[in-house]
Amino acid sequence: MIERAAVYPGTFDPMTLGHFDIIKRAARLFDRLVVAVAKSSAKKGAIFSAKERLAMIREDVRREGLKNVEVKVLDTLLVDFCRREGTNVVIRGVRVYSDFEYEFQMALTNRRMAPEIETLFMMPCESLAYVTASTVREIASYGGDTAPFVTEAVHKRIVGRLLRK
Repeated sequence: MIERAAVYPGTFDPMTLGHFDIIKRAARLFDRLVVAVAKSSAKKGAIFSAKERLAMIREDVRREGLKNVEVKVLDTLLVDFCRREGTNVVIRGVRVYSDFEYEFQMALTNRRMAPEIETLFMMPCESLAYVTASTVREIASYGGDTAPFVTEAVHKRIVGRLLRK
């Protein structure tokens, strides 16, 4: 039997409940899911290093018992990462139309570079569709409660960081 594998890439700075919803649902669809955490983040106001983001996602994946999910650093072009991992499916989360516009452009670019790799768009559950990592970063920057928007591992580290300030 052929293994069905996919890659879910992102900066995950921080991982939101919407991201984690997609991880759990994609893990049910594929034999193996690789969460590819971007090594560097050009996002304004980045709060966690790649090492911290990897650790948090691994902790939540372990807590949820997602045995078919691997968490690895993304340190190359996404299409090269997919080839290295032996996958031909990329999972991308879309919440609103503006997400789709950007993701569609990236999917077409990736298809041009690697026509064998397909992009699958997934939406988080509707109760989480409004949550963004940038909103969580802003809430955290003002010392607000991020618990309703992020996983336990992420919230614990945000609180720890705020207490150190």
